[in-house]
Amino acid sequence: MIKIENLTAVVNDGSQTILNELSLEIPAGEVHAIMGPNGAGKSTLAYVLSGKDGYDVTGGSVQYLGQDLLAMKPEERAVAGLFLSFQYPLEIPGVPTMHFLRTAVNAQRKARGEDIIAAPEFLKKARKVASDLKVKPDMLRRPLNVGFSGGEKKRMEIFQMMMLEPKFIIMDETDSGLDVDALRIVADGVNALRNPERGMLIITHYQRLLDYIIPDRVHVLSAGKIAASGDADFAKKLEQEGYDEYAA
Repeated sequence: MIKIENLTAVVNDGSQTILNELSLEIPAGEVHAIMGPNGAGKSTLAYVLSGKDGYDVTGGSVQYLGQDLLAMKPEERAVAGLFLSFQYPLEIPGVPTMHFLRTAVNAQRKARGEDIIAAPEFLKKARKVASDLKVKPDMLRRPLNVGFSGGEKKRMEIFQMMMLEPKFIIMDETDSGLDVDALRIVADGVNALRNPERGMLIITHYQRLLDYIIPDRVHVLSAGKIAASGDADFAKKLEQEGYDEYAA
């Protein structure tokens, strides 16, 4: 589904190489987790794949569903089904959550040549998803993320993800700041989207999220490249032993 080969990226002033010939392949239907020490390049990988400003790719390639992902604009990547759940979701004052989300859903549908979703159908789906995630109705009426706690913002990220139904999901430390109850709710939402046509990349510092979202593969990112890989039990080993043996 997504194939990364020898990806090298620097901050756009050229002062630092963050990703260093990183290679990784995630087939459709699989969930892969990336763990690693601070500064290893985990969030940078998420940003480069989503097209965030501030980074320059100086080598390598990324194929996504047979397309050159790096040649696509961020909005084109979104239309193609790429979704990034942010580590620190932004607040957007003055923009109602439901208006924002329906606009996003219909913009993507229109760009793909699909019919837009009518308001009644959209509201019905939104209420069902909100109920499943225990998102309070008043959160949907407020400006996007404004006044939300950290856990509420993360839950809202999963709400947006479930409404947009992307093909490939990148979660950048979505578990940070969540208590156990919120973690379970978020994991239930993610697990509900697992299917043979969808791939996921979960970036996390902690193994605890992977108790609820069981990955097919776990990778260690160190010094900008994949240093080791294993099955779901590999995450438990990393939690116990740390990353020292994988340091460059």
